[in-house]
Amino acid sequence: MDNKQKAGSADRTRINIHEGYELDYWSAKFGISKEKLKAVVETVGTSASTVEDYLKK
Repeated sequence: MDNKQKAGSADRTRINIHEGYELDYWSAKFGISKEKLKAVVETVGTSASTVEDYLKK
C-alpha cells in the first residue's frame, strides 16, 4: 500500500501508522479512533490480522 508507483492490489496485510490515508482506512475498518489504532499497532505490531484479533478480545 505504501509504494504508490507499483501497480496492482494494495497490501492489506500490514498497517503503516505513518501514512494518513492508512490511518483513515484502518481506523474506519475497525471502528476505532486513529489514536487507538496507533496504540494497538505499537502494542501488537503492524499485521492487520493480529490487530484485528487483538481488538476482538
